[in-house]
Amino acid sequence: MGDSHVTTQEDRMAANPSPIVAEAAATGSTLVGRTRSWSLRSLRSPRRPRLWFEILLIAVSYWLYSQVRNAVPEQQAAALRNADWIWSLEHTVGLAFEETVNRAANSVTWLIVSMNYYYATLHFVVTIGVLIWLFRRHPGRYAASRLILFSTTAVALLGYYLFPLAPPRLMSGGGFIDTVMLHQTWGSMASGNFKHMSNQYAAMPSMHIGWSLWCGLTICALATAPWARILGLLYPVATLVVIVATANHFWLDAVGGMACLTFGYAVSYAWYGRLPHRLPRRPATAGGRGRVRSLLPVLARRTRTRTDVPHPSAQPSPAAAHSAPRNSG
Repeated sequence: MGDSHVTTQEDRMAANPSPIVAEAAATGSTLVGRTRSWSLRSLRSPRRPRLWFEILLIAVSYWLYSQVRNAVPEQQAAALRNADWIWSLEHTVGLAFEETVNRAANSVTWLIVSMNYYYATLHFVVTIGVLIWLFRRHPGRYAASRLILFSTTAVALLGYYLFPLAPPRLMSGGGFIDTVMLHQTWGSMASGNFKHMSNQYAAMPSMHIGWSLWCGLTICALATAPWARILGLLYPVATLVVIVATANHFWLDAVGGMACLTFGYAVSYAWYGRLPHRLPRRPATAGGRGRVRSLLPVLARRTRTRTDVPHPSAQPSPAAAHSAPRNSG
């Protein structure tokens, strides 16, 4: 006789899983997929910013930016050649007005001294102020706006490295006036006693324009008071006048700053899927991910309870039990 094979209950259940077990397995895999999708979505969803983390992040990021910017080789010869090329290009297109603005502003002492201090202080004060305002009043839009600012600043480092450029005030024979040196103000980190603390040939692109335009656009898009929106739009315009009047930048440096800001907006849009002003003012709660996590233990208990009860098809019927042959003693 051939070998006998005894089919156990476990074999039958493995071959024909019960609908409950199959449903539990399918539901479990679905929840795993949803959990993964929620994890990716949560990374791209604005969260409520944490004050200590933002202070640390901004401080470390600006320190790194300063270190990298100042570590770029000060290629004086190349920087002066590039400045001559920029100045010649502006003459070609008929827009070489920097020297005229520089000398006109310098003829009014109180005006040019005010511009020197404007150049030295507002670049930082206004930018930090807008970040604080976003943190307090628009926390749902803070992360996306901060990403724009950080991306803009990061790509500017490439410009400093690839295109060293001397500011107009350092050009030989250009006729420009170094207003900080002349009036003995501390309106520039690249003049006077601070000239050895900053790379003087990192003028392209102008982050004074990149940051001020970011501030202006952010205020104009999110502020509700009309006067605030007007001031937001005037701020980058005034900054452009200041950087030209103090002979710290060509106007083409401002174009470079605008290009960097455009890149920053593109990065933020690619990550969040919307521009900051289109995001909700308050960050959404992580309720979706929490609901998925809360369902997992419930599903586990439900599956464990149902699989403990044998499926009806696995139990022999009463008739089959009576008709089964009994072994004789």
